[in-house]
Amino acid sequence: MRIFLAGASGVIGRQLTPLLVEAGHAVAGTTRSAERAELVRGLGAEPVVIDVYDAEKLREAVVDFGPDLVMYQLTDLPDDASEIPAKAAANRRIREEGTANLIAAAQAAGAERFLAQSIAWTPAAGNESREALERQVLAYDGIGVVLRYGQFYGPGTYYEADPPDPPRIEIAAAARQTVSLLETDGGTVEIVDD
Repeated sequence: MRIFLAGASGVIGRQLTPLLVEAGHAVAGTTRSAERAELVRGLGAEPVVIDVYDAEKLREAVVDFGPDLVMYQLTDLPDDASEIPAKAAANRRIREEGTANLIAAAQAAGAERFLAQSIAWTPAAGNESREALERQVLAYDGIGVVLRYGQFYGPGTYYEADPPDPPRIEIAAAARQTVSLLETDGGTVEIVDD
């Protein structure tokens, strides 16, 4: 399968990309910074340096790659979890506008499938953006799949040493489960620890 992975240099993207490549898929992986392009290449993907808010260039990149599946693994979260409330607007924007731009690009490319990261809990603030993201994905003209992840824990996450309260999922397990869902029939899937 040809997979266009938006967010290949992110926390889950760094775990997911090599698994997709190992499974035999051709992967184009996005990053916002030229400095991280080599990281994406080192994970086995073709790096695409792009800003999801540049709808025209995003569309060109996705169409040029010709994916069977487009996967949204984007967030705009700060490195320090205590800053999440102050930076909520950026994450809301990427869920709403970023998702819309990527869906439009996927549709233009004729991608059959669209999978997107969401969350398995109701946030204290910003639930409207989660709902907006999920509505867009489930309305995809093809197969749309919402991946509702529990809070990530493990290397590179906010919870490297101690797991958070449920719902939660260890980051490597989240990546493995995501690979197993590439051909699911659509709808909403929760990816959480048992």
